[in-house]
Amino acid sequence: MTTAQVEVITSVQRRRRWSRAEKERIVAAALVAGANASAVAREAGIHVSQLFRWRQQLCERSQGAPRFAAVAVSPEPALAASMLSAPPNVIEIEFATGGRMRITGPVEASTVSGLIRALANGKRRRR
Repeated sequence: MTTAQVEVITSVQRRRRWSRAEKERIVAAALVAGANASAVAREAGIHVSQLFRWRQQLCERSQGAPRFAAVAVSPEPALAASMLSAPPNVIEIEFATGGRMRITGPVEASTVSGLIRALANGKRRRR
């Protein structure tokens, strides 16, 4: 005589809802130097692919679309004299990375956006 095993399911288990703070904590644990993503996911009770999806979503949000920074124009006296010698209709932007862009005359907005993106993401130059 063989015995059969019977499993009785009494309720439907709902998907777990993770708060943003929980996701950030789990993703941060996986980003620690020497951490094993599979082990972190197993400890949290999730599949490793879920961990990678959360990491991708959280990192994408922090980068966001490029935006313009607020600028206050108030030239210093020495700088004002050099600006007077500049040709009219010129915009010059110097980035923290060391890149510099000078725009003269009419330019397509998409061209300016592409140049700003390229210079803003460039590596810092040594001085």
